[in-house]
Amino acid sequence: MLMVAWLALAVYLAGLVTAFGVRTWLHRAATGDSGFRRGAAPFGGGEWWAQALFGAALLLGVVAPVLGGTGLLGPIALLDRPVFAVVGLVLAVVGWLAVLAAQSAMSRSWRIGVDPDEHTELVTGGVFGLVRNPIFTSMTVLLVGLTAMVPNWVQLLALGCLVAGMQLQVRVVEEPYLGRTHGTAYADYRARVGRFLPRLG
Repeated sequence: MLMVAWLALAVYLAGLVTAFGVRTWLHRAATGDSGFRRGAAPFGGGEWWAQALFGAALLLGVVAPVLGGTGLLGPIALLDRPVFAVVGLVLAVVGWLAVLAAQSAMSRSWRIGVDPDEHTELVTGGVFGLVRNPIFTSMTVLLVGLTAMVPNWVQLLALGCLVAGMQLQVRVVEEPYLGRTHGTAYADYRARVGRFLPRLG
């Protein structure tokens, strides 16, 4: 199973490069803007914790397969099954491709982070007609897949950090911003489309 850990690392790194690096380059080429809006959040607040948890998830997502691939940290026996690894690989690739598709669907409105003074178009069509946060949903699918491939405690912690950071970012930062910026249009959209899963939240 050591090779599975290295495969998981390769998928994860490919996801990071394409979802952050390539996407940023394409966005800048199309708009002249990187799309990054990560400012210094007040220490200890919801936005600060969201950023810290996302950062921890990104870092642990690299550390976990390296520890697994080198044999320094063994898998959780209950989750260490070849069938889980195969299903995990499928989920990881599907999640990765879904992240890219959702980013593309945002077109010129794609951002990482929020500028409270910025007014972008409210995207509600395509995959955004199914869930309000398809990028976060897809990232979760990717991390669930990687956890099935590398079922150790560090990878589980990475998944937990991602989910916690995602919840804070959406509930504390993004939804209040969208509500202030788009008013009734966002309220109507929020009422009919689920937060992370269709019809839920």
